Amino acid sequence: MTEKLQWAGEKFMREVEARSGARVSSCLQCHKCSSGCPIGPETDLLSSQAMRMIHLGMEEELLGSRGIWLCASCQTCSARCPMGIDVAGVMDVLRMMAVERKAALPDKARGRHFHRSFLGSVRRHGRVFELEMMAIYKLRSMDLFRDMDKAPKLMKKSKLPLLPNRSRSAGEVRKVFRNARKEEER
Repeated sequence: MTEKLQWAGEKFMREVEARSGARVSSCLQCHKCSSGCPIGPETDLLSSQAMRMIHLGMEEELLGSRGIWLCASCQTCSARCPMGIDVAGVMDVLRMMAVERKAALPDKARGRHFHRSFLGSVRRHGRVFELEMMAIYKLRSMDLFRDMDKAPKLMKKSKLPLLPNRSRSAGEVRKVFRNARKEEER
């Protein structure tokens, strides 16, 4: 009788799979998720590396990494995955797990500033207002002038509107945030 071969970090991997609904175990390590990542050059951990760390059970290192906080949740990685893995969803779950387990988070993770700015904008407008979000992010992170040359180019191509485009569902979005806050307080 043969025994089933088990991954070193199978327990961690199964938990991530159950919580994200993604079959992390089917990752081929083709690196297509990482090659399209707009945050890739800024991070210490590419999405393909995070997937491998899940396979290896490197829970502490992964949940304490700066890379999971820098993920912009843009879905580029998920769209590029030939196995149909929702890599962005996995990154969301990793952030939730890091908070729940009070993982040793990087002290000045710009990703936390980015996410707070992003979520604040979504809470106020029902969707992200990029100009406001980036201004608040720049102030929080004290990274005021890097990338400033990109703003005029984005505005010229109508990719960075001057006024917010409010969602008709903004009230419902605020309700989601209130419910989440109540859940956290429990």
